[in-house]
Amino acid sequence: MDVLVGYATSHGSTREIAERLAAGLSKAGLHAEARAMETVDDADAYRAFVLGSAVHGQTWLDEAKDFVRDNLDVLGPRPVWIFSVGMPSALRGPWKRLALKEIPLIVESLPGDLPFRNHQLFSGVVSREQLPLTGRILFHLVGGRFGDYRDWDAIEGWASGIADELVRE
Repeated sequence: MDVLVGYATSHGSTREIAERLAAGLSKAGLHAEARAMETVDDADAYRAFVLGSAVHGQTWLDEAKDFVRDNLDVLGPRPVWIFSVGMPSALRGPWKRLALKEIPLIVESLPGDLPFRNHQLFSGVVSREQLPLTGRILFHLVGGRFGDYRDWDAIEGWASGIADELVRE
């Protein structure tokens, strides 16, 4: 089965998560490839989709939303999983709990009525270089910590679950 692990990234963290997801699907015997959604010319060539984006302002990046909007007719009848990459693990205290409340906002911001089997919010990499000075100050004030917060075990486990579902179909 051909599976697109499509992604939109700002600084590369989401791309690396997509590559790990594709590797996990391939390990289970599926033909999967990680590609930037903006480079996909023929979504109809895929039988299943795992789509993800970095989250900025509680929404996916425009190139990810454009892909979904432009391909709703293809995505609708096929199996779709979605993932978002934010920073819940980089936050502490009450801010950490609030970060998880953005999940419904992310889903609501997607174009159309995209049916999907599961949505996963992963933490990514947050580095000083990614934020302007005012952003770094605000991030620090809300208890943010810079670092790589990707949980590779959780990512690989999610890929394994997706693979199990697809193999059974």
